[in-house]
Amino acid sequence: MTAAVRVLFPFAGGDLVGGSHQSALRLAAGLDRRRFEPVVLVHGEGGKVARFATQNGLDPIRVDRPGIIAPRYSRRPGDASAPGYLLTGVPRLARLLRRWKIDIVHTNDGRMHLTWALPARLAGCRLIWHHRGDPGAAGVNRVAPLLAHRVVTVSDFSRPARPIRPLGDRLRVIRSPFDTPTDQPDRAACAQALRARIGAAPGAVVLGYFGALNERKRPDHFVRAIAAIRSALPGRDIHGAIFGRPERDGDPVEQDLRALAQSLGIADRIHLMGHVSPVEPVLAGVFALLVTARGEPFGRTLIEAMHLGTPVIATRHGGNPEAIEDGRNGFLVDPDDPAAFAAPLARLLDEPGVTAHITAAARTGLDRYSTAEHLRRVQALYDEVLERT
Repeated sequence: MTAAVRVLFPFAGGDLVGGSHQSALRLAAGLDRRRFEPVVLVHGEGGKVARFATQNGLDPIRVDRPGIIAPRYSRRPGDASAPGYLLTGVPRLARLLRRWKIDIVHTNDGRMHLTWALPARLAGCRLIWHHRGDPGAAGVNRVAPLLAHRVVTVSDFSRPARPIRPLGDRLRVIRSPFDTPTDQPDRAACAQALRARIGAAPGAVVLGYFGALNERKRPDHFVRAIAAIRSALPGRDIHGAIFGRPERDGDPVEQDLRALAQSLGIADRIHLMGHVSPVEPVLAGVFALLVTARGEPFGRTLIEAMHLGTPVIATRHGGNPEAIEDGRNGFLVDPDDPAAFAAPLARLLDEPGVTAHITAAARTGLDRYSTAEHLRRVQALYDEVLERT
């Protein structure tokens, strides 16, 4: 019997478990164990990343040395310098790959791409570079075309914009996975519970922001959109609930959002809710999801909302138009105008038939985002790079 292919999934440890962590670790957990053996590695303190792996039936390996190398925007204390990484880190990581008999290295974020790409090639492993970010990112345009056997992007939008070497048939677009929850929450009950939680009146319209509080997802744009909506719909009791946390400790983004709300005269209408789990009851409880991101490759929350029957109003930017057809299964708006959210929201509020049509259409075709389909395509890619049929 042929031995299972060993696939390494390396991660930087920490307490932020984002959509990329969830997608990659659920992929690792779901691999056909008769054919593939996942090996999960966590650098430094495991934190919530390691705990999430364990919760999904994986047994992560913790490694303190060598330090990882990271893009400037995500460097942390203890990360390796470029000379230290090249002289010490690369040989040590390559030896680990040989010792553990790794066949494929599957990286999923900027730090892991840069840390593991060269050791993977030196050790004779196949390298899958799973790009979940900006199409203009330096790594996927300058390093991946030289070192990766395959580059996977989560949307057409996130394809490398200017690769220094043509990727040709080495590039694949594979959407991030989403599993339909077995229990469908009662939206009316969830909405009532959410209003009570934020102290809103029974007839209040609560609009939701879900995601990390970062520049790309633009929580400040959400706050401005709530102010603009309240001005456009003066007869409605509009509230904005922000579910998420800053990506880095000490980031003043929450204080900045409170100050912005205060300056716009809506301090009592913006509610910072922090991270919530499970997310389904509150995502089902908001009247609509406002996706304010600019340059978002492909957001999980958007698909989750569509399944739950929560209408989606999203910016016409990034990967959003690949999931939303304006006026059919959601709405797309000008990414530069916070007031653009008001008109589609007014339609949802005033025309029940529109809401029913939008939410029904949104639930169709979601099986293309299923974990089963994701697994099928990724495992076929593994066979392809190993030249197996």
